[in-house]
Amino acid sequence: MDRKHYDDDHLAFGEAFRAYADKVLVPHYMEWERAGIAPREIFQEAGKNGFLGMQIPEEYGGGGTSDFRFNQILAEQVAAAGVTGVGLGITLHNDTCLPYFTTFCNDEQKRRWLPGIASGDLITAVAMTEPGAGSDLAGIRTTARRDGDHYVVNGSKTFITNGINSDLVITAVRTGSDRHKGVSLLILERGMEGFERGRNLDKLGLHSQDTAELVFTDVRVPVENLLGEEGEGFTYLTQKLPQERTSIAVNGVAEARAAYEETVQYVQDRKAFGTSIGSFQNTKFTLAELLTEIEVAQAFLDHCVNLLNAGELTAADGAKAKLWCTELQGRVIDQCLQLHGGYGFMTEYPVSRRYADARVTRIYGGTSEIMKSVISKSIGL
Repeated sequence: MDRKHYDDDHLAFGEAFRAYADKVLVPHYMEWERAGIAPREIFQEAGKNGFLGMQIPEEYGGGGTSDFRFNQILAEQVAAAGVTGVGLGITLHNDTCLPYFTTFCNDEQKRRWLPGIASGDLITAVAMTEPGAGSDLAGIRTTARRDGDHYVVNGSKTFITNGINSDLVITAVRTGSDRHKGVSLLILERGMEGFERGRNLDKLGLHSQDTAELVFTDVRVPVENLLGEEGEGFTYLTQKLPQERTSIAVNGVAEARAAYEETVQYVQDRKAFGTSIGSFQNTKFTLAELLTEIEVAQAFLDHCVNLLNAGELTAADGAKAKLWCTELQGRVIDQCLQLHGGYGFMTEYPVSRRYADARVTRIYGGTSEIMKSVISKSIGL
């Protein structure tokens, strides 16, 4: 299907990122998967090549474009290159964290942080989830008590992507008792006394992506690190969730397509009963169904990206994209693994890693059940 979604600039950007991925990421990817973390230098290399902070104004060293299609084609190339774990750190930095800085930072904060975010010298993370508060953002317990020109932060977060490598952590804290108006966002920085990294968590998949626990014990955070207005954190988080969920949906379809394409090649090469398994009717029908589902999802997703660019993407549409595309990702990769037979269970084959990596996409950014709740509200239920 000719998508007609990208122009020549997008395509050139995607080709450049793929060349970077093949040179810098692919040769070391399995080493980083075993280590459970990738080196910070990959962010600096990505920044040097213009693959970070595309939405940051040029005066701060960014790409100066608000077009999310650059983010989308980058994520598609991450999937095609098979470097999902490492790529997640980059896409989280660009797609999920950056909008908080470009939208809610004041001029002084932009001067302080945006150049480093664009260069990759300052790696970002967002810390919402707590041991007792996952999808319930209003249920957070991490506190920030005002003490003169500082906030004193106590609490903990878990499942934080880029948790080990991050320098700037957008942290949801409780500054008041109201479930919604009592939530604010503070930027906690590497090196602040009392800010400690816990375990680099051992996960089912995405092994090269550092995912950590964060612990805050009487961390003194300057008032100048408050993002936006005090008490508006819950509103800010809900404003930015549609883009985060669209980013996850982009990854879902891209991973599904990459697994599909690898499987087409595999069934053409693999022989059974004297012929390629691609010649069997079951294989043909299964792959025909998968391709149809991928392309239908792609059309809706591209539409959502266009709505996002126009400032018209609703919370419900972002939820629909995430729900459908991540569920699709799971179905497609499961069927692709099945067509690989026993080899699909071996980690030397990309489909096995894609299978493990895919499971969390129906959980993070809001579970599939939360997505259904968001969508049901939009129809008055």
